[in-house]
Amino acid sequence: MGRQVRRPHSRTEGPRLKFIETGFPGLFVVDINPVTDVRGFFARSFCVREFEKYGLDPAVAQCNISFNENAGTLRGLHYQAAPFEEAKLVRCTVGAIHDVVVDLRRESPRFLQSYAVELTAENRRMIFVPKGFAHGFQTLSDRSEVFYMMSEFYHPESARGLRWNDPALAIRWPLENPIMSEKDQAYPLLTDLEK
Repeated sequence: MGRQVRRPHSRTEGPRLKFIETGFPGLFVVDINPVTDVRGFFARSFCVREFEKYGLDPAVAQCNISFNENAGTLRGLHYQAAPFEEAKLVRCTVGAIHDVVVDLRRESPRFLQSYAVELTAENRRMIFVPKGFAHGFQTLSDRSEVFYMMSEFYHPESARGLRWNDPALAIRWPLENPIMSEKDQAYPLLTDLEK
């Protein structure tokens, strides 16, 4: 994984988040920094000031929950087109997921490359997905639940997607025969978009 960027916390600020670089500009894995005692632990899961220090969009327009009954469920790869691009902070609150993003920013050195991370209820890890990425996940356990903080409202006219099994992306999903919506299965291949 990428280099971890740590900043100390003080008693007045509380436990800061840990931002881990991924090699994709603006894309960070985010870990909590729990303070434990006999009761359990306390940890910060979001802070506008900390996100701003890393140049990340801290705006939250809405929060969403995705509940998935069965392991192998695959959602994505989704994004919103201009002028309603969205950043998102994603966390698995129940179960486990294999989370995948694809860099769609033409000016990026990682254009059309993917990045994957395992998010589980146990590791409490999050991923901050900046604007200009497609996002999807596959559940690794039954009854998995995912919590999203979104920087933009949902605009159905701007909703777009990439095919989960596009050969040009060569994404390696952990489980075969995914459970998917017809809409997600029907997204175009990149070669079709270029025609």
